[in-house]
Amino acid sequence: MQRLSLLSSFAFVSILGAAAGCGGPKQFTSLCDADTPPAACNTPCDPAPGAPAACPGGFHCSPDGLCDATCTQGGGQCGQGHVCTSDGRCVDDGSVVGDPEPDANCPAVHFTAMQTIPSITLLIDRSGSMNDSIGGKTRYQAVRDALVDNTNGVVTNLQSKAYFGAALFSSDNPCPRLYAVPRSMNNRNGIASLINGQGPGGNTPTGPSIDQVVADFAANPPPQGSPPIIVLATDGLPNTCNNGNDTNTGQTLSVNAAKAAYTAGIRLFILGVGNGINDQHLQAMANAGAGVQAGMANAPYFLANSPAQLQTAFDTIIGGVLSCELMISGTIDQAQAAGGTVTLNGAPLQFGTDWELVNGNTIRLLGAACTTLKSSPNPMVDAAFPCGAIVQ
Repeated sequence: MQRLSLLSSFAFVSILGAAAGCGGPKQFTSLCDADTPPAACNTPCDPAPGAPAACPGGFHCSPDGLCDATCTQGGGQCGQGHVCTSDGRCVDDGSVVGDPEPDANCPAVHFTAMQTIPSITLLIDRSGSMNDSIGGKTRYQAVRDALVDNTNGVVTNLQSKAYFGAALFSSDNPCPRLYAVPRSMNNRNGIASLINGQGPGGNTPTGPSIDQVVADFAANPPPQGSPPIIVLATDGLPNTCNNGNDTNTGQTLSVNAAKAAYTAGIRLFILGVGNGINDQHLQAMANAGAGVQAGMANAPYFLANSPAQLQTAFDTIIGGVLSCELMISGTIDQAQAAGGTVTLNGAPLQFGTDWELVNGNTIRLLGAACTTLKSSPNPMVDAAFPCGAIVQ
C-alpha cells in the first residue's frame, strides 16, 4: 500500500506519502513509437500536477510535456496482471498470484501540496423564464442575492479566497451572447454590477455558452496551480440558437459541452433554479462535468426551489471546492481509487460517500466529512492506495 498523509489547515495542506516502486516494474512500449502513431501523440501538454488536462481521452501527459499512451482499453497491450487505465497507462491489477506485498517493495516518497485557490466562472442563465417567481422573488433576483448580497452572498464572503468571474448567457444576437466580467480576486462589486446591469430575456443556448467559457479559460488561463471551475445556474432545459423549442438538440449540445470542458481540465457543477429541468438532464450534466464513466458513481447535482435552497446550493458547491479539496503532487488511477483507504482524524471514510478522487491528483471530502474537515482546528487526513494505483 502507498501511504499518503494529508495535514490540513485552512491556509496550508501538507501531504506525506510512502510509496510505490513495487520491485522491478514491467516495461511497456509507447504507442507513440509505432510506425503509424495515433493522431494525438506528441501533442504539447503541461505535466505539472494540477495542470488542466490538455490530452484527449485515452492519453496522458508524459514528464517531457507530450501526450502519450502505452495502451488502449481492451487492446491487450498490457498483458497478464495489468490493466489499461482511461488515460492510456498500464498498471498492475493485483491479479497475479505471488506478487510481492506492495509495502515491502515500495520505498518512501513524500508529496506536498498547497490548499487550492480555484478560478471560478459563474455561468448564469438570463433567459426570459428567469423572471418567473421563486419564493417571492424572480429567479434572477434570487441568484443575484445568493451570490452578491451585501451580507450573505457567497461571492461577497469568499471573494478573497478564489478568482471569481461571471458570464450571463441568453440567445441575444450574436447567439449565444455572453455578458461577462473577467475572473479576479475581490471581484464582488464587478459581478454585482454585471448582474444588476442586465435582466432576463431570450432563450437558453446552454451548450454553446459553456463552449465560450471553455474558450475563455484557454485564452485567459488561471494562475499556476489554480483549478478551473464552471458553476452553471440555469432554470430550464437548454435549446439552440436556431430553435428555441428544440430542447432535444439543446440537451445533447449541453452534455457534449460539459464533457469537452472536463476533457480540457475544467470541472462543471450544475445548479437547477426552480423545477424547469428534469432530473435526468441534471444528472447527465453533472456526470459529464465531473468526467463520470460507466460503472462509476453518479456525480452530485443541485436543485433549488427557494431562495434559501439556492443560497445553500451555492455555499455547498463553492465552499466545498475551497475547503474540502486536497491536492497531491502524485497521480492516482481513478479506476482504482475505490481500493484506497482514507481516514479523517483517525476515523475511516467511505469511498463515494465521504470522499472521492478528482482528476487523479485531488482528494475531495464530501458531506459530513467535509464539514468535519472545515470545523477541525488541526485536521489529519491519511490516505493509502495500492501500489499499482500510482500512475505518476
